[in-house]
Amino acid sequence: MKTKHFCFIGLLFFLVSYLLFSNILPSFNTAIDFAHWFNLIGACFLLLFNDAFPKTKTNKTASVLTTLGVIAHIGLCTIDFIMSSYGNNEIEKAELSQHISNSPLIFYPFVAVGPSLLFLGLALHAFTFIKTETIKSLMVIVGSIAVGFSFFVLKNGVCMLLSCLVFVLGLGLLLYKKESEKVSQE
Repeated sequence: MKTKHFCFIGLLFFLVSYLLFSNILPSFNTAIDFAHWFNLIGACFLLLFNDAFPKTKTNKTASVLTTLGVIAHIGLCTIDFIMSSYGNNEIEKAELSQHISNSPLIFYPFVAVGPSLLFLGLALHAFTFIKTETIKSLMVIVGSIAVGFSFFVLKNGVCMLLSCLVFVLGLGLLLYKKESEKVSQE
């Protein structure tokens, strides 16, 4: 399998995680936190976008941001796994949440700012195609902003899912375009 195939797998896992986060599907009520597992695996695969796109100055910056964002997603998912281990004990969950909120060394890099760097990095990767693939690039850029807005401001799972769908489609189309160009040149 090529790097781009793994990128597509990452996009699929990431989108499924947002489908599960949106609560559109009925809750499976299991001990396994599928949404965060899909998110964690998807984010790790999305790291491969650093190799899928050309190596320009902008892309080097985007690669650093994407890498930091993946690291933050790993931390965030770890926090959420710990949170879900409390089961229905809402008092313990509230205490952990309060502790994390009061700890800037945890809250900012792994909850408030860090995970957004993944979206920022991938949007910056997409920005390098703005002149040649305007619509696809804008899908990624607008989708990344909309995911953050729907999560932090609207707190709406359906809007977050739709935003992620636009984001994922844009990245997927950028990859597909590059793949189809290579095939036609051979």
